[in-house]
Amino acid sequence: MSSSKVDESNNNPKKKRRFLNAEKKFQIFLEAQDSDKPVGEILRREGLYSTDLARIRQQVKEGALQRLSAKPGRKHTQVNTDAYDAIKNELLDKERTLADLAVELSILRKKTTGGSWER
Repeated sequence: MSSSKVDESNNNPKKKRRFLNAEKKFQIFLEAQDSDKPVGEILRREGLYSTDLARIRQQVKEGALQRLSAKPGRKHTQVNTDAYDAIKNELLDKERTLADLAVELSILRKKTTGGSWER
């Protein structure tokens, strides 16, 4: 045994984290469910752990339940937060303007009718 040889496995930098897109996750899920190959072989090939596969299975289950529980009819679309904030601010501005106009109208009515609220 030579002590001059250093174990390089401890000196390797951290593994770069892989991000899988939804399509790839679903392909892995289907292959793990239907394949004749052992699940361990699929995980090694993809560089995943069993916990990753468990998480993918949970995500597939949640997605399926969400889609299956959706009521038929018009689909609800989500608005991004920037558009929501812009619409909300526009509504607040219009409400302020409406309140100002209501005050002006009541002042004008007071002036034209001599202080009476009735027309």
